[in-house]
Amino acid sequence: GYELPDTICVLTKSIFHVLTSKKKVEFLSSLRDGIDISDVEVNLMLKNKDDNAEQFGKLIGSIKESGSGKNVGAFLKEKIKSAFTDHWNAALDKESFEKVEISPAIALVMAPKDEIELAVVRRAAQLTSDVFSKFFKAKIVDVVDQEKRLKHSQLADAIERAISEDKKWSTGMNTDQLEVCYPPIVQSGGKFQLKFSAVSDDNRLHFGVIICSFGARYKSYCSNIVRTMLVEPSEEQQNVYGFLIELEELLLEKLVPGAKLAGVYEAVLDHVKTKKPDLEQNFVRTIGFGMGIEFREGSLMINAKSTATAEAGMVFNVHVGFSNLKKPGAVDAADKVYALFVGDTATVQESGPASLMTPAKKMIKNIAIFLKDDEDEDDDEGNEANEKDELIMGDGRTRSKLLDSRTRTETQSEGKRKEHQLKLARQMHEEAKRRLAEVRGQVTQKKTRSSNTFAYKHPSMMPQEPDIQDLKIFVDRKYNTVVLPIAGLPTPFHISTIKNISKSEEGDYSYLRINFFSPGSTFGRVDGQAFTNPDATFVKEVTYRTSCGRTGHLSTPATNLSTAFRLIKEVQKKWKTQEAERKEMEGIVAQENLRLSKKNAPRLKDVYIRPNITLGKSRSHGVIEAHVNGFRFTPYRGGTNVDIVYSNIRFAFFQPCDHEMIVLLHFNLKNPILLGKKKQENIQFYTEVGELVTDLGQNHSMHDRDDLDAEQAEREVRRRLNGAFNSFRQKVEALTRDELEFDTPFRELGFSGVPGRSTVFVQPTTHCLVHLTEWPPFVIALDDIELVHFERVSFHLKNFDMVYIFKDYTRKVAMVTSVPMTSIDQVKDWLDSCDIKYTEGVQSLNWPKIMKTIAEDPEGFFENGGWTFLTPESSDEGEEDEESDAYAPSGEEEADTLEGSDSEEDYESGSESDDDLEDYSGEEEDLGSDESEGKDWEELEKEAKEADKRQLPTWEEEQVANSHPRKRKRQENQHSRHGSKKRR
Repeated sequence: GYELPDTICVLTKSIFHVLTSKKKVEFLSSLRDGIDISDVEVNLMLKNKDDNAEQFGKLIGSIKESGSGKNVGAFLKEKIKSAFTDHWNAALDKESFEKVEISPAIALVMAPKDEIELAVVRRAAQLTSDVFSKFFKAKIVDVVDQEKRLKHSQLADAIERAISEDKKWSTGMNTDQLEVCYPPIVQSGGKFQLKFSAVSDDNRLHFGVIICSFGARYKSYCSNIVRTMLVEPSEEQQNVYGFLIELEELLLEKLVPGAKLAGVYEAVLDHVKTKKPDLEQNFVRTIGFGMGIEFREGSLMINAKSTATAEAGMVFNVHVGFSNLKKPGAVDAADKVYALFVGDTATVQESGPASLMTPAKKMIKNIAIFLKDDEDEDDDEGNEANEKDELIMGDGRTRSKLLDSRTRTETQSEGKRKEHQLKLARQMHEEAKRRLAEVRGQVTQKKTRSSNTFAYKHPSMMPQEPDIQDLKIFVDRKYNTVVLPIAGLPTPFHISTIKNISKSEEGDYSYLRINFFSPGSTFGRVDGQAFTNPDATFVKEVTYRTSCGRTGHLSTPATNLSTAFRLIKEVQKKWKTQEAERKEMEGIVAQENLRLSKKNAPRLKDVYIRPNITLGKSRSHGVIEAHVNGFRFTPYRGGTNVDIVYSNIRFAFFQPCDHEMIVLLHFNLKNPILLGKKKQENIQFYTEVGELVTDLGQNHSMHDRDDLDAEQAEREVRRRLNGAFNSFRQKVEALTRDELEFDTPFRELGFSGVPGRSTVFVQPTTHCLVHLTEWPPFVIALDDIELVHFERVSFHLKNFDMVYIFKDYTRKVAMVTSVPMTSIDQVKDWLDSCDIKYTEGVQSLNWPKIMKTIAEDPEGFFENGGWTFLTPESSDEGEEDEESDAYAPSGEEEADTLEGSDSEEDYESGSESDDDLEDYSGEEEDLGSDESEGKDWEELEKEAKEADKRQLPTWEEEQVANSHPRKRKRQENQHSRHGSKKRR
């Protein structure tokens, strides 16, 4: 093809006019000899550099002489902008012609292709077929076999590069005229759109049903192919796919010269109704369209509404498919719904069915992938060694693309970021209100104590002891009860009602004082239980006194008080221990029993577990194995096994030992489990690379052969450990069929901070913000975060603090303190790319009090503006903008307003924007130049006295302007920034 820009073609009944440049006229001169119709004249006209008014007049005159001279057919949807076409359109608009759209008619005329055009389409279709068979299909097989983690968009980009850049598939073709017809489409994971307007998203490829569609455009002519690849397809899926191939063959059989396109669709649909009527509602509504220079010809659609007729030489993109199919018995949610889609480039023959131009095989045996069973895999030591030697970041390109796509690390402008943050603020408030509306009306019951705090459920349960009958203090250890004589009656009190107890001696008497919990004095109570009947009468304090002198008994009465005091203390200690154990058990959900693998389970040897499960300082060393439904850690020296089921793992992390001294696998659990006597939500398995402590007293030389060998050995150890852990990770993901996916921190986005006691390096992952190297770990799920607030943000401070506020307002906020100010832009970009709202301020807030207030009345909190109190300047933004624009003070008032307001606002804000800092830097530069060239103090004083004598109303401004021109300039700059400072 050859493009003819700035060319006007006018076709009348007898003349074909062409107005173009000199070179194009010479190129088109062969048309005069190539026209076979004797009654059509070819008129080649040469345009000039002026407005071509004379040539336009001749063309318009020819239009008026042809036919009725009132109607003009044109491509109304095509908008071509140039000076030449603008002049032509202006000349045409001056006439009273009625314009008619002729695109559908021209498409029908151009639809039948000649042999030269068909040859070009055939070349494009062959390249498209080769890219599928030899590139994409092989790529998918490799990805499934190696359990690689790729996104749909990454595969689509790879297809586009293979078509337009890789010359291996375009041998003998002019690559300058080769491109894709549309962005390639790759879909999987239960979300399918059987349309060519679909977009490849950033979701990871799911190893189930994989649909791809793409096409190459060569010399402006299009081709297309659609294929469905099936990984471990069920018998039903294979049957439906076979029926789909049968439908495409029927479609090609019906697509013959003279066939109505609507009739072709009805024939295929009737076949579906006859053979598989239950699939009728899943069948696509369009099964093809004409294709050529335009990828889709709207006038040549093969559907029930089409009125066109097939002709020999026409090229069609034929495609059949079923959507929203259900897979019975599917365990994975991504497998429950699937679709099947098959399409090819076909041409209508002179006789007989249409022929395919994309020869890529599509039978079930050619597109299905069947995985071998674990028992058939070769697990010999050689293969295992090779797997361990595999580089940990072998899919580095995939990871880098994921990093770029997930976090969008490219620097965003401050304006776009602020605009996005305003949008996120609105979305956050709407989501919070919607979340509160869902739980409104539901009765939220406070957690009540599961333990029994009653002394005795029935009076008959009170023991009949002599001490009780003698009205002495009696401690019942069985029921954790203290029986006290009150008003001549033995009264039982449960040990949990006693706040504290003390014993003292004063003179000849001993005193035993017992304080009870009561309304108004529950501060510090262990269980924190509210009183069921706070209006009842409570005993707040009881004091017993006895003499220390001897009586006729063997022991003094004071001994009885001492014994009661000791027994009460023992029972109280025992009760508190039981309560602590009970609290440790809260939130613990019984895991399902671990089902052990009968075959060789993936295992990782010589790993340590954190937290430590043995007493003392010795670490637990053992092996971790991946079984059918979970992990089992077995210590080498014996002890209790640690089982973690897959269904209880919320997040799994794999952190290689690059830039770290340990390589680890970390599991963040949905429900805590008991290790020893404590519940744990984080379990970690790790291996040290080398010595964590280096003796700095030794002399080291950069040329020491031993040191060089040690460094080389350490690098080899790192590579081997990374390979071993990564191989175990990949085997686990394959075993769980991607139900358990390991995430790796993005070190490029990390920043220093103090989430606990020491400064560490905090790193984002796809779903979390973590620090895993030191214990205890720091793990925050991004989905749980509602807002991030920056505290102590000021240009004169080196560090700031980050406060993470969760969607659950009863949850304690998390903090990362002492983050370097140099990281604030990077952190903001990361949060903004993750669609997380952030705010900033100069003060540290009392978050426990704030969150308590919000939790008490969340609806009222959002009715009063919600989180806008963190950015108080945003509420007055509009009003102050108007004020700053509408009112411009002058004279004395202006100076006071500018200096006073700016100084106060600067003090209140405590921080400056980048623009302000640039202004200040500019002012300092001006300061230096002014002082070097300005007047001395004597001249200034003289001018000031003269100004005083004149008593001008603006004498202060005159003094400022004459003495310090820079200050006047600064006032003007500050006045121009007045509105923006208030906004900040």
